[in-house]
Amino acid sequence: MMVQPFGARLRAAMDERGPLCVGIDPHAALLRAWGLGDDVAGLESFTRTVVEALAGEVAVLKPQSAFFERFGSRGIAVLERAVAEARAAGALVVMDAKRGDIGSTMAGYAAAYVDKDSPLASDAVTVSPYLGYGSLRPVLDLAAEHGAGVFVLALTSNPEGKEVQRATAADGTSVASVMLRHIAAENANVPVLGSVGAVVGATLGEVGVDLDVHGPLLAPGIGAQGATPGDIPAVFGSAARNVVPSVSREILRHGPSREALRESARRYAEECRAAIG
Repeated sequence: MMVQPFGARLRAAMDERGPLCVGIDPHAALLRAWGLGDDVAGLESFTRTVVEALAGEVAVLKPQSAFFERFGSRGIAVLERAVAEARAAGALVVMDAKRGDIGSTMAGYAAAYVDKDSPLASDAVTVSPYLGYGSLRPVLDLAAEHGAGVFVLALTSNPEGKEVQRATAADGTSVASVMLRHIAAENANVPVLGSVGAVVGATLGEVGVDLDVHGPLLAPGIGAQGATPGDIPAVFGSAARNVVPSVSREILRHGPSREALRESARRYAEECRAAIG
């Protein structure tokens, strides 16, 4: 049975539920703030609470793989259950893994995150292109085969990123612009919304490059990092309609109350919808 492409599913989810992605980031300080132990039991309680509160509400949930990996195989087991349960409740899951490698290793990462038969099968995965955009071909091809999406790091919100992303390529354009051109080419002639997107920080202000890649733009940095939904039009311009604003700590700090988590997510979803228009 053919699976509808990720881009089309994402557009429908954002139209129905609002354009919001909520990160699942169970770092040690947040577990303690919830009154939980920094252990597998705390990880499981935290993750289950977020999924139960939000998977039926928001368009996208984005677990950060590193915070699960740090607990070894038991942490990965929690992540597997969270992905399956979130998708079953109607949320799209973007695995925030930021993988980047070459050849058979990249193919292995692709099989882990976008093969529909994998225990970690997600709707999309984040990847790093800085071994060369062509190194992403295994994940791009497998994602397309399985109707999944890929978010490519382009202009990230961390200050260190600019030494690579703003560097000048051989043709005189920035490396980030080269990556954005590649992404746009992946989405050429795709109706509705392409399934290959870019990660662009909402904290960057005027970026000076064309972000209209006919694909989704995952925008971290809203909330604790200082950006607000109102910053989206200034950063993304005409591409704002395709932005997937990502908020983590500013929503997660309202836990462990499920209702408080839902209320915070609803508020951010409405603010983002209003800002994007």
